[in-house]
Amino acid sequence: MDDYFWMNRTKGDEEEYWNSSKFKAFTFDDEDDELSQLKESKRAVNSLRDFVDDDDDDDLERVSWSGEPVGSRTRPGSFQSLSDALSDTPAKSYAPELGRPKGEYRDYSNDWSPSDTVRRLRKGKVCSLERFRSLQDKLQLLEEAVSMHDGNVITAVLIFLKRTLSKEILFRELEVRQVALRHLIHFLKEIGDQKLLLDLFRFLDRTEELALSHYREHLNIQDPDKRKEFLKTCVGLPFSAEDSAHIQDHYTLLERQIIIEANDRHLESAGQTEIFRKHPRKASILNMPLVTTLFYSCFYHYTEAEGTFSSPINLKKTFKIPDKQYVLTALAARAKLRAWNDVDALFTTKNWLGYTKKRAPIGFHRVVEILHKNNAPVQILQEYVNLVEDVDTKLNLATKFKCHDVVIDTCRDLKDRQQLLAYRSKVDKGSAEEEKIDALLSSSQIRWKN
Repeated sequence: MDDYFWMNRTKGDEEEYWNSSKFKAFTFDDEDDELSQLKESKRAVNSLRDFVDDDDDDDLERVSWSGEPVGSRTRPGSFQSLSDALSDTPAKSYAPELGRPKGEYRDYSNDWSPSDTVRRLRKGKVCSLERFRSLQDKLQLLEEAVSMHDGNVITAVLIFLKRTLSKEILFRELEVRQVALRHLIHFLKEIGDQKLLLDLFRFLDRTEELALSHYREHLNIQDPDKRKEFLKTCVGLPFSAEDSAHIQDHYTLLERQIIIEANDRHLESAGQTEIFRKHPRKASILNMPLVTTLFYSCFYHYTEAEGTFSSPINLKKTFKIPDKQYVLTALAARAKLRAWNDVDALFTTKNWLGYTKKRAPIGFHRVVEILHKNNAPVQILQEYVNLVEDVDTKLNLATKFKCHDVVIDTCRDLKDRQQLLAYRSKVDKGSAEEEKIDALLSSSQIRWKN
């Protein structure tokens, strides 16, 4: 699942964070392309994401420390303009001296109240927070920042408090200040201060979030076997019931991928397996999403017995992949290989009397689109266009993909002489299709409706 979790960064990387590009808030949504409708090993295989929604950037004016419009005003997560807001002073690693262009006059007045200071920060004025030494002053500064509803100012004050207060006092005070607490949690996630974040979740007794943060650590483990063993330690942590199933699936999938990868690498290097000779692998299967693994399996291991780990049917049963997702993925893989017999078998069913019929849980209109995308011969396309039940959809697809016989036969069945006459101009002159149309138009056996 890529674009998944933020990778942890070393402590002290806050300044690098401020200078980085704009960060997007996380959601639980998966990508919605046609091969990603199955939640990738459910949510956890791809990403168990943060509980932060994107703000609407158009409804309010956002002002950065330099006075330019920036991102979120009231929510954590858009602090991209703070590189000019935070500068180190000697022996003070994080003294927030804000908005200081080179050569600007610096006023170190000690008369500013917390309210004055926050207003100056909001306007991008220069000020230092070091004068606020008592806990009471620091908390008043934080409350003024929260009342200003400016995410940048709140985060600047939190960085100051994080540096100048013990974590026990900081956690205790933020527990009763939920807005500031949410900003700190989001900030710690984005800079990758995993240790402080875990300490905070323990203090708050937020066991599920603690488990999620522990789970994210797997992204820092590059070795597949070590990552698998780490995921095993995540199974049984206090997740929700749904997420526990996701974690188990993630572990099972990686375990399966390690076995498949080792076997296929050997087969490919031996050079004796036709599918690997004709279609060399472009990438490792390790750490791929479930739907990608299924596609890979349908591409390279389609005919394998169900008992093997790389069998598509085995994957389908192990991870309870819905029929629609399985058929969609298998169709895409086999059509890419131009294995039309496999495509035909995918949609052929037998009833108890032994009669066969075609059935498509994804709809034959989608089958046609995928076949055309993979350059299926017109004879193949026509067969599946004819299976589309809705007449208008069938005519549209047949016209779009130049399945002339389907258009002609459908117009004949509808007794629509005018539409057939109009279609005559779209076929080649002197072609078999034009002759077929002319024969129908001159037939006395058809009672046309127009």
